[in-house]
Amino acid sequence: MMPLQKINNERMGRGNKVRMKNRSPLAWLRADRFMAALCVGMLWVIPAAAAEQASPAAAAAVAPANPGGVAPAKPAAAEQVKTEAGIQAVKAAVTQAKFDPNAPATYVGEKVCTDCHDVEKGTFGHTQHANVFHLNPRSPLEKTVCEACHGPGSKHVANTSDKKGIIGFSHEWGTPIAEQNGQCLKCHSGGQRMHWQGSIHQVNKLGCSDCHNPMARFSANGLMKKAGITETCQSCHQQQRAEFKKRSHMPVPEGKMTCEDCHNPHGSTTKPLLKADSVNEVCYTCHAEKRGPFLWEHAPVRENCLNCHAAHGSNNDKLLNQTRPHLCSGCHSTTGTMGHTVWGNNTLGSVVQGVTTATGVAAVNGPPVPAGALAIASKRMMGRSCQNCHSTIHGSNSPSGARFQR
Repeated sequence: MMPLQKINNERMGRGNKVRMKNRSPLAWLRADRFMAALCVGMLWVIPAAAAEQASPAAAAAVAPANPGGVAPAKPAAAEQVKTEAGIQAVKAAVTQAKFDPNAPATYVGEKVCTDCHDVEKGTFGHTQHANVFHLNPRSPLEKTVCEACHGPGSKHVANTSDKKGIIGFSHEWGTPIAEQNGQCLKCHSGGQRMHWQGSIHQVNKLGCSDCHNPMARFSANGLMKKAGITETCQSCHQQQRAEFKKRSHMPVPEGKMTCEDCHNPHGSTTKPLLKADSVNEVCYTCHAEKRGPFLWEHAPVRENCLNCHAAHGSNNDKLLNQTRPHLCSGCHSTTGTMGHTVWGNNTLGSVVQGVTTATGVAAVNGPPVPAGALAIASKRMMGRSCQNCHSTIHGSNSPSGARFQR
């Protein structure tokens, strides 16, 4: 410590000499421990580095033994290519792949990939995958970065025109969709993707890359192919895109909802990929006041919300499938047991004084009216129509609400 202390004293000046003289014994002990640990580390690192340059066998002799005799995890290409020996090994693997098509592919490392794919190098660094692979890889495979998804790249480097030499994530490349999705599901399995197998998207051979772009950040979340979830879904679902343009629609175009609020694109227990077991359960997540149970239940409401409403959009009020009273008349007719006693007179109108007809009978959808009278629209059929009286049409908890009037 004395030679080192002398050098420090000369550099630091008189003021620092005083501070060092007054330093407590405990501080000197801590400094001694630090220098001792530093010297021990240098005693191991310097011979190991020299032995590694001399020969791999010598480096192995200096390096600490592997506890338990467990072999290092593979692939380790991310570390290997940083050394001269690693670079030579990559070149040898590429040369072997050129002359021996049956040779197994080996990992070449990220640097070899980015030497050619400079565009992807610039866009990939901003993605979540890049952050995970570079900053916090969970396995040796993730340390290979590009090859963690695309597979070993030696055959691709040897012959870039051979599309079988590496896994490509597009329909044009030719890699089977099942193999593409299998690469993604190595990490992204379970959870929301629990029902992927057998889902309508999987059956129709939809690839993960049809909706996602892991190589660039085009969306705020999810690495979507377009700016958002809705835009990505509507690139295929054109009918639903048109329905959202109708007069009454779910607030998807306004950005208050997305397709994923009701659907799980990765699969569910229902055919339309709903996030619940039925349409009603999905609707109740927002419309909790319609859930019930009610003292007086309205049968079509309890069965399915889509009996009366359109899911995405409609040109009628409240996303109704038809205008009122025609929607109600689909079940409540004059001939059935659920019909209104005066429905015939109320469909098109009721009797008021008007123009006398030639035959003395006005042609209306109901019983004949006296001469000198004409049928015009009833006030009961205006506005909310049937709901002018039957206001609690989704169900009533009133003891007197059997007709949903209160």
